[in-house]
Amino acid sequence: MVFPRLRHNLEAFPADVSGRSMICFRDPLGFNSGMVFVPVELLEIIRMLDGEHSIEDIQLALMRSYGELVYKEIIQKIVDEMDEHLLLDSDRFNQVRDQIEGGFRNSPVRRSAHAGRSYWSDPEMLRRQLDGFFSPPEGSGPPSENSSSGKTVKGIISPHIDLRVGGSCYSWAYKELVESSDADLFIIFGTAHAQCNSLLTPTRKDFETPLGLMRTDKDFVDELERRYCNGAPIDDIGHRIEHSIEFQVIFLQHLLGGKRDIEIVPILCSSFHEFVRTNTQPDSAPVVKDFIRALNETIKSSGKKVCFIVGGDLAHVGLKFGDPFPAQAVLRRVGEEDLQMLRYVERIDAAGFFNFIQREGDQRKICGFPPTYMLLKTIEASEGKLLKYDQWSEEPTRSAVTYASMAFY
Repeated sequence: MVFPRLRHNLEAFPADVSGRSMICFRDPLGFNSGMVFVPVELLEIIRMLDGEHSIEDIQLALMRSYGELVYKEIIQKIVDEMDEHLLLDSDRFNQVRDQIEGGFRNSPVRRSAHAGRSYWSDPEMLRRQLDGFFSPPEGSGPPSENSSSGKTVKGIISPHIDLRVGGSCYSWAYKELVESSDADLFIIFGTAHAQCNSLLTPTRKDFETPLGLMRTDKDFVDELERRYCNGAPIDDIGHRIEHSIEFQVIFLQHLLGGKRDIEIVPILCSSFHEFVRTNTQPDSAPVVKDFIRALNETIKSSGKKVCFIVGGDLAHVGLKFGDPFPAQAVLRRVGEEDLQMLRYVERIDAAGFFNFIQREGDQRKICGFPPTYMLLKTIEASEGKLLKYDQWSEEPTRSAVTYASMAFY
């Protein structure tokens, strides 16, 4: 007999909803597109959804703990509702997952996963939304094709935080890119928030958004994979719902679409936690070193004008991210440490950047760490510049995220 089991790849964190303590479940794989709030009183039941306890076992445990009989029908209803929300490792979930993932793998196009949620799905409304992010004082001001710093932008770091929260911070990097880059190929390193089957994951799929189709340079990706893994295909399922690259694509489409012919190379970067744990520079590992070599060789052989883009945020602190303290108590210190760390990035010092994070055990949880490291190891630039730094404080979950825009010349 199969007993109910909670999925292992869910995120769960405490939340206050209208004064009531709740547990919030979020599915980073996006099979359940919304957040599910469960009363904290059900925590005892949830803890026993481990595949080893039957409904009767849960009923007996509740009786022993509280001295009250909870009818099996009530427990079963709770379990069924969680299954309806795809929170359980069940036949229903497996069927939905296989159908969705199969559709993605068979499609030549990676369709927008966040239109209508993080940004407008209507093209005209989306363009207005994006233009609004450039409005001063929070925004950089609109880019001008006749204005330039006189230095060619070789790459930028942009946030990937929800556009509704940090959209104005994106504008600083993209204003600089539009004014000072003539690239026709944009290599986009994005943070992989969901599990990928490879540490570094390119995709051949074109990106479709409300603003149209952004072409991926398939010949470039083919050559990259040939040099990296002898042409063996890399499973790109991690791109299905990942927002870190999608958000960069809509800025490129809005600002450069129709003005010149551009293509992208989307590359997701998974966790470098193991390198931090073992105090090992990532580029000493063959999986990273060989990718850097293959990418640099492919760039040189392509003859393209290349600009790098990183879609990455900085610190993630507070209860939502597993800390035992509210983020609001440490935001000043976090900001100081962020700025110290970014000095290494401005100097294009990948080893120093890694060492700074490793010394603190990545306690600030820098989710833009892997893509930023990859940029620093591949970009041919002499300096970087911090353009904008910002923080988002989420009071209901007592958590915060920090992020920045940077340019490299």
